Amino acid sequence: MPSLINLKDVHFAYPSRPSVLNGVDLSLSAGERLCLTGSNGAGKSTLFQIIVGLLHPTQGDVFAFGQSRKVEKDFHEVRRLAGLVFQDPDDQLFCPTVAEDIAFGPMNLGKSKEEAMAIVDTVLQQINMTKLKDRITHKLSGGEKRLVTLAAVLAMGPEVLLLDEPTNAVDEAGTERLVEILNELPQAMIVISHDPHFRQKIATRSLRLQDGKLFDPTPKCDHAQTDMPEAIAV
Repeated sequence: MPSLINLKDVHFAYPSRPSVLNGVDLSLSAGERLCLTGSNGAGKSTLFQIIVGLLHPTQGDVFAFGQSRKVEKDFHEVRRLAGLVFQDPDDQLFCPTVAEDIAFGPMNLGKSKEEAMAIVDTVLQQINMTKLKDRITHKLSGGEKRLVTLAAVLAMGPEVLLLDEPTNAVDEAGTERLVEILNELPQAMIVISHDPHFRQKIATRSLRLQDGKLFDPTPKCDHAQTDMPEAIAV
């Protein structure tokens, strides 16, 4: 099956700092829910920014949706087809109401207001959160904001979801609701998460980023040994 996202021998270093990525190979196929783990500062969020072209590798190749992506204009399509949900919802929500936040993306793509609001209704029904439609965004709880950021990305009709710590600041009930939603979505996804229980409930495959490379951990390492120190540190 062709890969939706394919990184080959990707290296990256921030100016005047040691390398963060040292030859990362990654592929994502349709229907996969790939979970990434690794210590804080390992480069997981950096990897997401490289996939959507916010950062460019110092070495290596990025292939997305059947094409090589090298320069800025190559990534315009990628940012539409790969929806990035930030770790902090407040970095992504900026409109007065939930409906306006979700409608912003479709309207930016040229949809009329009526078309955009129809998309808002469809997406909110998809995640069973129609009650939030007219709410003031900054007054939502952390878990509600997380669902609104997901809805805003879904409104763009992406083929891939990139979720950066989606359970951050979300309570247990909110996490369970998020698990249900993600397991029902048809999109392939890459999910960064420190939470081993969350990963177990959604992942079809897991990788660990360590020393600038991705490793395929055994179940024993992923669920028993590797995550225990990480959970204590977080």
